[in-house]
Order: sequence, then structure tokens, then C-alpha cells
Amino acid sequence: MTDQSQILQKSTSRSFFAPMILHNVLKKLLVKGGLIVLLPDGKKLCIGTDRPTVTARIHDWKTVWQILINPDLRIGEAYMDGRLTFSKGDVYDFLDLCLRNLDRGKGLWVRKVQQGMRMLCRRLMMHNPIAKSQKNVAHHYDLSDRLYELFLDADRQYSCAYYPSASDTLETAQAAKKQHIAEKLLLEPGQSVLDIGCGWGGLDRFLAETSDVEVTGITLSEEQLGYAKKQIQKKDMADKVRVFLKDYRQESGQFDRVVSVGMFEHLGAGYYKSYFDKIKKLLKDDGVALVHTIGCANPPSAPHPWIAKYIFPGGYIPSLSEIMPAIEQSGLIVTDVEVLRLHYAMTLRDWRERFMQNQEEIREIYDDRFCRMWEFYLASCEAGFRHSGLVVFQIQLANKLDTVPLTRDYLYNKNTG
Repeated sequence: MTDQSQILQKSTSRSFFAPMILHNVLKKLLVKGGLIVLLPDGKKLCIGTDRPTVTARIHDWKTVWQILINPDLRIGEAYMDGRLTFSKGDVYDFLDLCLRNLDRGKGLWVRKVQQGMRMLCRRLMMHNPIAKSQKNVAHHYDLSDRLYELFLDADRQYSCAYYPSASDTLETAQAAKKQHIAEKLLLEPGQSVLDIGCGWGGLDRFLAETSDVEVTGITLSEEQLGYAKKQIQKKDMADKVRVFLKDYRQESGQFDRVVSVGMFEHLGAGYYKSYFDKIKKLLKDDGVALVHTIGCANPPSAPHPWIAKYIFPGGYIPSLSEIMPAIEQSGLIVTDVEVLRLHYAMTLRDWRERFMQNQEEIREIYDDRFCRMWEFYLASCEAGFRHSGLVVFQIQLANKLDTVPLTRDYLYNKNTG
């Protein structure tokens, strides 16, 4: 048999089994909605009883097999590379359809086995000493300054907004988030505040301006630090806000208030105890802390392989059951826990819409593959917050039982004493 005939036979074998396996997998998965998959040889798979809302094309047989074997990683890679495209609907519609059917992680046994295997090595994936933490942060946050300007609000809040009304704009919702956090911190004029993972410093400037407090922000991103310093100088706030390139483990002194928004997800599960131990040391005896983090309503799992490889290396979304033991062991007291549901889905929707509106300019900064990668990131996260049990935890902490008021009235009723 010639080499050419062997290659032809191998290709024919692949194309014979792959459609049958893919059809059976998708048929078991899709119980709600409809999907059409166009295969490399032009054949069409129609899945679902409802009228199809999405038509996907897979351009080669290698990609078909890769998606069958490891969909969590390979679907995103195929879309990034242009080997998976859509002629009806878009990548968000496809991911929304898939995750709506997976129903908070319930799915095929093969996928559960893969998740179990990832659990065995998850601590290694989340090993984040100081040097590696800074490298991981740079991977995502030290991108083009213009990129973030094109899809975030004017204050560059890169964390879950707070939507009192579903009709709120991104700007209104982000302003509401900052105010909500300020209320939970119970700020008084002249107090000292530490912001762990301050980003571009928007929250720091807001707290200093509206509550007359002195804020110290720390970040591991050189790009964010540079921007924050420029804004502090521009607004003549150097006497109220200071920012430093520093890991929280290197911070010393004590503060009246400690706040951390969107940083906890970058720690890794092995660092929770040392993190809350550090907050305990940094917080004055009558102090209040607030940790705002993405969380999961499901049991503990492993980092998502595609997100970990391309977007947030070293990151992990914790379950509440993983966070609470570390807090208890630190000696801190949990004075309030609020779960924000769907707020991040709406935030990601607004970011994704702005990103897509400005993708031509973003493409000029980077390239097509980068645009597809970030579209997939924003779309998959939005769908995840709608269907996969992802939420946001706001955990208020104190050293004393009586530091925080006995009811939540102080958050919503300004006339309450």
C-alpha cells in the first residue's frame, strides 16, 4: 500500500467515525434548543428538537477529534484559530446554548472524569509565589492601555458592577458598586484604607474623594500603576491616595479599613489561609475589611483549562466552602456575606458589546486571533455567570463582633442611626 493510499484510508476512517460520535455526544447534551454542525466534508448534523438558533462549521477533522476529546480547552482554541466558525448566531449564542444544557456542570461522564483528573493537579496549577504572581498579572493586565479604554467604563472598573435596575448603564452600575463597597466599609473622615489589588485606582480615588479618607493602593501591574499615578497627579490627590507596585505579602503597618476587589481570584486555593492571616495583621483592632471576589455556587473544582492557559494563568474561582475555613482559622469574624447573582453576567454583556463595537481598532492594536480570543473570553464568562453557578461574593470581616451595626439598615437607609 502506497503512502498516499494509507493517508487516504486514515482520513476516511476519521471522517467515518467522527460524525457518528459527535452526533451522539451532542444529542445527549442538547435537550434544550437546536444546533446545526457543518462538518469538513460538507455533511450536516442537526441536533435538538427546537428550531436551530446556531449553525457552527468545523473546518478540519483534527479539530473535530480535539473537541470531542477535550472540549473545555479545544473549543476556545479552535475559535481563536478560525477552525470553528459560525454562519448563524455567534460564539456567545453557541456557548449560551451549550452551558444552558450542561446545567451547572451536569454533563457527560467523560467530562466529569476530565474534571476529576484536573482536581488531582490543581494545586500545582495554582502555585503562585510572589515572582510568579507578578508574571501572571502582567500576562493579562499589562496589555495595551488603549484596549481597556475601549470596553471598560471611564473609571476603568474591571470587576463586577452592581445593577440596582436591569436598565442601568455600565457607568451607573459601576458607580453603584463603588458606593455599595464604601457603605460596607463604614468609612469615617481621616481613616486609613488599604486596597489590595487596586487596579487602575478608580475605587481608591472614589473613596478618598467621597469619604475623606487616606487610601494606599497596591498592585502587581506596572501598566496599572503608571495609569493610577497619572490620574492621582491629574486630580491633585497625592495627599489622599498613594499607589505602589507591591505584593500584599510585602505590606506592613495597620489600617482602619482593608478592601480587595477582584484580586482574590488570582491567589490560588493554597494561599487562602496566609491571605486572611495577613488581613488580620493589617487590620486595626476596630477595623473592617471587605473582600469582593468571583465565586462558585458549586462544590470546589479545578481551574478552567482554556481560561488558565490564555487569560488568567494561576487564577481560580473558589467555592464559599473553601473560603470560610481560612477566615475562621485567621481569627477574623464574618460580619456579612452578600451574593451578587447575575450582576456579573450583565457587566460582561456590556463589556462584550463595547468590545465588539470597537474590535476594528482593537484588531489594529493586536490581530484577528487576539480579537477572537477575547471575544471568546468575554462570551464564555458571561454564559458561565448565567448558567454555570458563577456568582460574586462580598464578604465583610471584622476583629470584633460589635464593630459593624446589627442590621443592614446602614446600607440602604441613611436616616437610620
